Amino acid sequence: MIELKDVSKWYDDFQVLDNCSTQVAKGDVVVVCGPSGSGKSTLIKCVNGLEPFQKGEIFVDGTSVGDKDTDLPKLRSHIGMVFQNFELFPHISVIENIKLAQLKVLGRSDQESQQNAMRLLERVGLVDQADKHPAQLSGGQQQRVAIARALAMDPIAMLFDEPTSALDPEMINEVLDVMVELAGDGMTMMVVTHEMGFARRVADRVIFMDEGRIEEDCSKDEFFTSERGERAQIFLSKILQH
Repeated sequence: MIELKDVSKWYDDFQVLDNCSTQVAKGDVVVVCGPSGSGKSTLIKCVNGLEPFQKGEIFVDGTSVGDKDTDLPKLRSHIGMVFQNFELFPHISVIENIKLAQLKVLGRSDQESQQNAMRLLERVGLVDQADKHPAQLSGGQQQRVAIARALAMDPIAMLFDEPTSALDPEMINEVLDVMVELAGDGMTMMVVTHEMGFARRVADRVIFMDEGRIEEDCSKDEFFTSERGERAQIFLSKILQH
């Protein structure tokens, strides 16, 4: 479903991605982890063309992301993206947030968009919040709305960029529970996160990044039980010690 071949990216003279290669099969859940500044968020933003890259190739369901002839807005409409800070429109209601792209991008009718939005709000446990504005919701509720909004586009894959890092601790599980359910339904997912419990529970593979390079790319069992490289060992010892 997703393939990266020798992807490199620079910000001026600073190389943020260094020959990154990996594959994500349909239905796989891949967790991307690593220290701050290792290139994790940049990597997944390159997958749907939110960040341009200067070298290598990325394919999503056979479409080349870097090809100048590729219709990136159309490609992005098929790849759900959930950001760290929700990115909901503050001036419209929850249900209008979920309907908007269905109406404008997919060309669905108001009735169909409404029905789909309510179905998804039920899925994430927020039907009773449909008419509220985002600011009236908790952070965990806003992130669940953001997931519902992404799902409204019927994506072939979902990208999550540290979806729980801006949340209070008691709100993290309500978001992770929705993501676990998605994984159980067979959604193809790339998830940038430090939530190693989530990785252990649902990941098929774990990618560990450091200084723009993919240092480890293995099954979750290998990642957590086998002898890893020194940098990954240090990372795990710090993140798992509590």
